[in-house]
Amino acid sequence: MTRRDDQWLNDIVIAIDAIRGHLARGGLDDGLVFDAVRVRLIEIGEAVKAIGADVLAQEPDIAWSDIAAMRNYLAHRYFDTDHAIIQSTIDHDLPPLAAAVDRLLRLPS
Repeated sequence: MTRRDDQWLNDIVIAIDAIRGHLARGGLDDGLVFDAVRVRLIEIGEAVKAIGADVLAQEPDIAWSDIAAMRNYLAHRYFDTDHAIIQSTIDHDLPPLAAAVDRLLRLPS
């Protein structure tokens, strides 16, 4: 069964909500929180890679290719992932991503 773009977009919403929940339990200095957030960022990247380019093009201000690239980095370079990079992603990249995904989900199918 092939998943639809809206299902992948919903996966991103769920992952962002999970990241917020993990951070409510503690900061990235807690190894379990760090690992949980990192895995959810990987999930976001996986979802982005599966969404059609025509859908992503409707939100050109989001660096979709960077999100996919970060997924690859986090999945393959987990021993040298800098906490500051993850924190910056949370602080600066997740809010506009969440807003863009929300707008995409509101578009007529």
